[in-house]
Amino acid sequence: MLRTLIKKEIRAGLFSFRFTVIFALLLVVVFVTALVLTGDAVRKGEEFSSRRSAIEDYLKNYAHFNRLRNVVAPSSPPPIPAYGLFRGVTSDVNIEDFDNDPLPVMFPLIDLTFIVAILLSLAALVFSYDAVCGDKEDGTLKLALANSLARWKILLSKVLGASATLAVPFLVSLGLGLLVIVFTPKLDWRGVNWATLALVLLGAAVYVVLFVILGVLISTRHHSSSSSIMTSLFVWVLFILVIPNLSPFLASLISPAPSRIQTYRAADRMTDVERDELGRKLQSERMEALVKRYPVLAERLSEAEAKARVARDPAFREAYEARVREVQAAWNEANRIQNAKRNALLGELERKEQAQTRLSRNISLLSPLADYTYLATDLTSTGLRDQAHFTLIRRLWERSYWDYVQARVAALQKTDPAVDWWNTAVDVSDMPRFQYKEEDLASRLKGVLLPLGILMAMAVAAFGAAYVSFVKYDVR
Repeated sequence: MLRTLIKKEIRAGLFSFRFTVIFALLLVVVFVTALVLTGDAVRKGEEFSSRRSAIEDYLKNYAHFNRLRNVVAPSSPPPIPAYGLFRGVTSDVNIEDFDNDPLPVMFPLIDLTFIVAILLSLAALVFSYDAVCGDKEDGTLKLALANSLARWKILLSKVLGASATLAVPFLVSLGLGLLVIVFTPKLDWRGVNWATLALVLLGAAVYVVLFVILGVLISTRHHSSSSSIMTSLFVWVLFILVIPNLSPFLASLISPAPSRIQTYRAADRMTDVERDELGRKLQSERMEALVKRYPVLAERLSEAEAKARVARDPAFREAYEARVREVQAAWNEANRIQNAKRNALLGELERKEQAQTRLSRNISLLSPLADYTYLATDLTSTGLRDQAHFTLIRRLWERSYWDYVQARVAALQKTDPAVDWWNTAVDVSDMPRFQYKEEDLASRLKGVLLPLGILMAMAVAAFGAAYVSFVKYDVR
């Protein structure tokens, strides 16, 4: 009997006008989205390769340690194949792109996450808002209950029937979108990308079923379709728009953090103006003591004259090497002191920002949209989890890079102490390059168990509430 009821619901849904509208909408939106995002992902991949080649060319001719880090340090993760369907937060347009073309910022591209989170959730309510009250209005509910049908079977058939009906246009349109992926070899989708997509679709199924159940629940609380759809829209706005957008503001009120702009300005001053003042002071103090030991250092010589004298005068070479060591020690001390101050300031900012972010995330988990968005973006390496993963990899690279620079400069100064190796082009072909690698799928899956569990718990709770309400529902 349950199978018969489900078939009835599916048949009624497939031949409804709402099905035709949603089918046409998804068919166009999903296909166009895949087409646009795929082209955008390929373009970004080509631009990334061009930038990397340009950097390598720069390193061959202008590799000065004093400015090298600003050239080779990565600012964002490289493009990944998942960008063909999932835009995420790591591929947002940066300020340079905004200067060149403001439209991507004003009207950002939609992706599969947006389609599921916004369009399918609304479509789920459209399919289910009159599941019970609509049958009451046309008299079919009273007839079904008169035949001694169990209420839980009627309720379950409406949930499964609406969900299956909604799956048809989505899967067909997604199939067309995946054809774009398959016939774009430059995107290079591999097994892990298809496995990730399957997991995202599993989360999407739970998410859509949840909204179908919410629609059925709302229908059991009303006796007319007109009032049910208004309540459904209110619930949709609350879950989709209000809670996710209010969570950062509530978190900032409960757990405030200092201004990032002001903090970074203060930090930059510590390692720029204040560092230079302290460096000059320490250098002057050390040079005063050193000149007493080596009076020859009081003479003012050009770099060329000093280099020539180092080559022919061993005593001057000893004095000059001592000067280089003292100057370097002074600036190393200045850098150490100011970097410690800067790191302390930025560390406090990071700690408060992380606390605020955690609180905002926890508040937003009350919204199914936030739960699904976290699930989809984290699984596809396009969300906040990937940003944290990228930051960790970058910090490890920065440590190896700095160790390399210090060791290389020290070796070069031993060969020729008269040269300012921080501002002289050198061969850095053996420099450690930044290599980005996505987090493994098992770790990503483990990280999304919480939002997936919350979605499932919400669905179970909503179905339980719908059943209790339906048991007490007056069908007269």
